[in-house]
Amino acid sequence: MGSAGRWASATGSGRTLTTHGTRRWGWGGGDRGENARAEAQAARDAAANAFYELDTAQRDLKISIETIAAVDDSPAARRVEQDFATLGQRIDRASQAYITAVDAHDLDRDDLAPGTAAQARQELQQATNELERIRADLNHFAHSLGPLLQDAETQLARLAPAVERARQGLLAASNALDAVRAQGFKADDLAARLAALGPELTKLNEGAGRHGVPQTIHRAVEVQRTAEALCGEAEQLPKKAADMDKRLVSLRTRAQALATRAEGVTPILSELRRRFAMACWQDLQSVPEQAKQAVAQAEEKIREASRARSDQRWPDATALLGTVRALLNDTDEAVTAAGDRLRRLNEVQKDHTTEVEKTRFAIRDAQRLAMTGRANPDPRHAQPLDQSVERLDRAVAGLTGRHPDYWHFLTETEAIRETVARVVQTIRNEMSGRA
Repeated sequence: MGSAGRWASATGSGRTLTTHGTRRWGWGGGDRGENARAEAQAARDAAANAFYELDTAQRDLKISIETIAAVDDSPAARRVEQDFATLGQRIDRASQAYITAVDAHDLDRDDLAPGTAAQARQELQQATNELERIRADLNHFAHSLGPLLQDAETQLARLAPAVERARQGLLAASNALDAVRAQGFKADDLAARLAALGPELTKLNEGAGRHGVPQTIHRAVEVQRTAEALCGEAEQLPKKAADMDKRLVSLRTRAQALATRAEGVTPILSELRRRFAMACWQDLQSVPEQAKQAVAQAEEKIREASRARSDQRWPDATALLGTVRALLNDTDEAVTAAGDRLRRLNEVQKDHTTEVEKTRFAIRDAQRLAMTGRANPDPRHAQPLDQSVERLDRAVAGLTGRHPDYWHFLTETEAIRETVARVVQTIRNEMSGRA
């Protein structure tokens, strides 16, 4: 209640008002004026509250929008920024209308006319209604951001731990490198790879504000992965060196043993020449010389690998040891083949029926399978099996003369069994398909 109203109440008269010391008569107009002003002031308070709530909601939502924008540059995220900007324009217009309505009338004046108060109340109610409509739209918009905001917050939650893990990984790699260097290892390659991560660490230290959250998280993960790999390699370097030393000794010993074994091929060839036809041993003639050359080459590669190991050129040493192993494997197979050839020829010369029966059994077994569930075999199966029988008969018939070609007999029976095995596999595949 204003000062004039309070004065009228104090005098006990409801019909007397004063203005600037001049008395004038009225009939209840003072009460109506006070009521109108009170209603206008209430409308002003409601508008102020709506304005405050909208401003608070806008500020809170702006934080969410900035969170999404910092993490997500997808079309959906860009549309969110555009929609928020559009809402911001509506908020600016509604806020200006509210401020204009508040500034248009002094609702605290004692002589505020009822008509003016009523007009002010109407304008303020309109401003309140618009502010509340926009706040409802703002709340609906904020609710729609749920998935994008949750994903952005998840990524932001990952950011600091990811960067910290990357830094710790680099520190561990650096410490591991220092430790192996203290043991006498140069580790130049590891040092160069660790130094190459320097620019990446600089970018991590510059922060996500400059390089973006997703990019920073990705960079942190890659730095951590690379640093962990470097740390692991550094820690394994002493063991790697010890293993390489063992391999050098083992391959050197193997080469020496193989050289000794290769010397035994010559007497084997002499016996083959003496007892069997040329076709049985002709392809082995070059084995002694080839074995000798291969062993010499392997020994030279071992010496090169040893020098590479001393220089800590690990990739070179590893590659050279791989070459040595391949040379020794090939030579071992050739030397072994000569001894196996003599053993198998001795067996078949003594009794070739075992080889024949083994092959006939394979053919008969395949023929039984081909007849399973049939009155007549499929020609696709029967033809190669019939041809296998004929081939076996020819191979047996060829074991004539003083020095039969037993090696041809052995290779032919092996080839026959391979053909039969393919037919069996075909039949089983077809049976499986029908099932």
